[in-house]
Amino acid sequence: MGIFDVLANTKKTMLPERYKNMSVKEMEERVWEIKRAFGEKLFLPCHHYQKDEVVQFADATGDSLKLAQLAAENEKAEYIVFCGVHFMAETADILTREDQIVILPDMRAGCSMADMADIVQTEKAWKAIQEIYGDTVLPITYINSTAAIKAFCGRHGGATVTSSNAKKMIEWAFTQKERLLFLPDQHLGRNTAYSLGIPLEQMAVWDPIAETFEYDGDLQDVKVILWKGHCSVHENFTVENIAEIRKTKPDMNIIVHPECTYEVVQASDYNGSTNYIINTIKNAPSGSKWAIGTEMNLVKRIIAEHPDKEIVSLNPHMCPCLTMNRIDLPHLLWALESIEKNEPLNEIKVSKDIAKEAMLALNKMLQHV
Repeated sequence: MGIFDVLANTKKTMLPERYKNMSVKEMEERVWEIKRAFGEKLFLPCHHYQKDEVVQFADATGDSLKLAQLAAENEKAEYIVFCGVHFMAETADILTREDQIVILPDMRAGCSMADMADIVQTEKAWKAIQEIYGDTVLPITYINSTAAIKAFCGRHGGATVTSSNAKKMIEWAFTQKERLLFLPDQHLGRNTAYSLGIPLEQMAVWDPIAETFEYDGDLQDVKVILWKGHCSVHENFTVENIAEIRKTKPDMNIIVHPECTYEVVQASDYNGSTNYIINTIKNAPSGSKWAIGTEMNLVKRIIAEHPDKEIVSLNPHMCPCLTMNRIDLPHLLWALESIEKNEPLNEIKVSKDIAKEAMLALNKMLQHV
């Protein structure tokens, strides 16, 4: 989270003791009571990776872009309590009306990937890249990035992408400029570019800490500059995990998210966005077998929804996304009761200047969705 990106009402940051002393049943009854009282004035979107204890109250579930779009389309909601992570709530605030209030139940719910590209590092990188390549590079950012990074891309003619439309957006980017800078997830950028026929030899990694390229060849041969960032969850799936499945369950399909490493994606049977994974399993024949390489809360939910199929996590020792897990029932209730008292906590408000430029990048993507 960039400290200049967002203005947040965080008068209290520690969960009050009374929520720790309430039973699950008490908290659930209070959440339902508040939802009934506010009706359409309250909209509660939940990302696929959220805990079941929170998802049960969702007015909508989906990936980050879908939820932000649904929030933007919701004309009646006065309060949008976004159960996800910080960059998602930022995107919702950018896309919603000025008078709608976006709240994140726990401000600790960040995203390690988004935090791997801050605006100071990015401006430095851009200067170095311009010195080498001149005006031949278009910046593209995964939607899993801060509002400031989205604004940077908007300011320089670039766009945002999701894992669902990354291929389409990268194709568009190459109609605009000869090269692209892909922030902040190197794996999604590499996997998508490779699927479009760009060889690995034409991809270089920019290390924002060392402030240099990781590349052995002639830099003029580079078409895709990958920011050295990653998802801490998806990077934990390995080719060894795949080898174990191939050995013990050779008839099992392996499906992974493109935030996994290039080696894992190449060794799997299928790869695609969260929605792609959900729909592929949903449409698979009864009795089919699947190992899924994505976040554990979602995998467990998919397993519960498809008892007619044999489904396991590709990595049996995988933990849920720790920052997604910050949003729990006590924090959700605390956020809702703060609204009830007309003292909303953790309001996410992106500054107008940042929002205006970020909207340029988002709109470029939305035109191609």
